[in-house]
Amino acid sequence: MQLIDGKATAEAIKAEIAEEVKSIMAAGGKQPHLAAVLVGHDGGSETYVKNKVIACEKCGFKSTLIRYEDDVTEDELLACVERLNNDNDVDGFIVQLPLPRHIDEQKIIEAIDYRKDVDGFHPINVGRMSIGLPCFISATPLGIVTLLKRYNIETAGKKCVVLGRSNIVGKPMAQLMMQKQYGDATVTVCHSHTADIKAECREADIIIAAIGKPDFVTADMVKEGAVVIDVGTTRVPDATRKSGFRLNGDVKFDEVAPKCSFITPVPGGVGPMTICSLMKNTLQAAKGW
Repeated sequence: MQLIDGKATAEAIKAEIAEEVKSIMAAGGKQPHLAAVLVGHDGGSETYVKNKVIACEKCGFKSTLIRYEDDVTEDELLACVERLNNDNDVDGFIVQLPLPRHIDEQKIIEAIDYRKDVDGFHPINVGRMSIGLPCFISATPLGIVTLLKRYNIETAGKKCVVLGRSNIVGKPMAQLMMQKQYGDATVTVCHSHTADIKAECREADIIIAAIGKPDFVTADMVKEGAVVIDVGTTRVPDATRKSGFRLNGDVKFDEVAPKCSFITPVPGGVGPMTICSLMKNTLQAAKGW
């Protein structure tokens, strides 16, 4: 069993990006600029945005954080998006999800200029990705295919099961694993109404778990030698931790890992690659596509 170290891989890629940024700026080019809009004080969102700011520093990017309280109106947020769309110094920006219930998330996503949508959530980017055209790919799926490639994990012709059908991970992940230039695999998407998830998983050479249920994938669902990618990051109470919680994946790691050829840990697997992919998309935006 080999552990897939997302943290080390992400650090290596950020160092590569920093070198490219140095070259761009030495040649008289513009410093890439990523902006983030954060609404409220959700703990997970706060941590994620803080890590994005740190990643920008490591990559040599300029970063801007725009904060609003939970009571911000939808119109105020749409006006902020419009300002960022029209700011020529901002190459890409993200509106951190989830948003308060009184705001229509899809309306906000669709208001973002797709050429600055480095999260890859805009319908134009999603559509272009689905038919293999240049676009910004959702950060988590892009991070996963990058990990598979960096670890030389064979995907072509393999059976891949994606657990979960969210717009952010499950659906784009299945699309990428299907496409020739990324996965070239045979893909099955399982969800809450799948008749026999265990049977589907036991057939899989690659399992990508993005279902949001801690310890959902158990040893009896995994065949010997399978590759298991755990996207889950659920906060579960843990009195032994200073924070009072720990991050738990969708995979019951201790019992599944011995059966795997490769597996990602939580934390330190897919998470760091998500932020790293956002940096890759921002560099792409700065270079113009």
